[in-house]
Amino acid sequence: MTKPAPIYLDYQASTPLAPEARAAMMPYLEAQFGNPHSAHPMGRAAAAAVDLARDRVAALLPQGGATIFTSGATEAINWAIKGMLRPGMTLAVSDIEHAAVLDTAEFLATQGIEVIRLPVGLDGVVDLVQASALLPDRVDLLCVMQVNNEIGTIQPVAELAALAHQRGGLMLCDAVQGYGRLALPAGPDMVAVSAHKIHGPKGIGALWLRDGVRPEPLMHGGGQQQGLRSGTLSPALCVGFGVAAMLASEHMAADAAHVWALATRLQDMLGAGWVLNGSADKRWPGNLNVRRKGLDVARLMSDVRGVMFSAGSACASGSGRPSHVLQAIGLDAAAARGSIRLGFGRYTSMEQVECAAKLINNAVQQQHLWGA
Repeated sequence: MTKPAPIYLDYQASTPLAPEARAAMMPYLEAQFGNPHSAHPMGRAAAAAVDLARDRVAALLPQGGATIFTSGATEAINWAIKGMLRPGMTLAVSDIEHAAVLDTAEFLATQGIEVIRLPVGLDGVVDLVQASALLPDRVDLLCVMQVNNEIGTIQPVAELAALAHQRGGLMLCDAVQGYGRLALPAGPDMVAVSAHKIHGPKGIGALWLRDGVRPEPLMHGGGQQQGLRSGTLSPALCVGFGVAAMLASEHMAADAAHVWALATRLQDMLGAGWVLNGSADKRWPGNLNVRRKGLDVARLMSDVRGVMFSAGSACASGSGRPSHVLQAIGLDAAAARGSIRLGFGRYTSMEQVECAAKLINNAVQQQHLWGA
């Protein structure tokens, strides 16, 4: 008997590589292996491919400014924050930022940077009135993500950027979960994005910098990329990112409609007993974070091994730490432990979400029968 193919519902952790991106990358892993920073013909050809990829990535970012390739969004975020701040300056972050922001803020707090935390409501959204009251007259950098990676809530990025500018500072937006899915609101001065969240390859991301914004380099060496980020670029990774960004632009409306349909069907099939974590309307529907009273998530994941989903943020898995996002929206430890995250997108079929819902509900029913 043939074993059923696994159902992948962890799109917030990573997405399947688009076949078009893989095909575009292959020549640069084989015959076209030239260094894009070399002056000979093979190097110039590689550089041209990198430039085209950069243009494709930048097409989904604000007009003007520079798009600098990095090893991923974590590097981009670290560079943006550390490169703009000095002892005595002020950094503000929301309570539900990715660990790349929060852990960097925690480190900088030991280096003479004042760190201000902005809470979110029960809906997982930063309250603008409360944020305005908490922010001091001078804020050097404000960091708020566009779409939360754990619960999918969408933040008022444009309004928060305006608050930062009113206080003489800049705004960094972690747009990893929104890039290629939603239009980026106007306002941010720096934007961090990642390829593998939009069906591109792992190991590459980018930091967009508004004209005039130049963080101090995080890495020094050959002075590549306008002297801002040293290191030899991988044409294969850049090309894969560029094709993935181009596809995201072309399919954005169709992808969004498909995801809405999947989310509606999945919620309907899960049925009563499940509670949505975070806002029901200010969210990206491809992230369904739900909880159920008394649910043993570890057992559920063991019983439903054919469905790939998360008990929380994959970035913090194995850390032993409870989800700071679920805590921030007011869930107690028991409710947080009873939460799962189901993520889906372009390559998820309706049949897959229907099958996953049945498998999950059947496993939950078995827990109840055995008194779990």
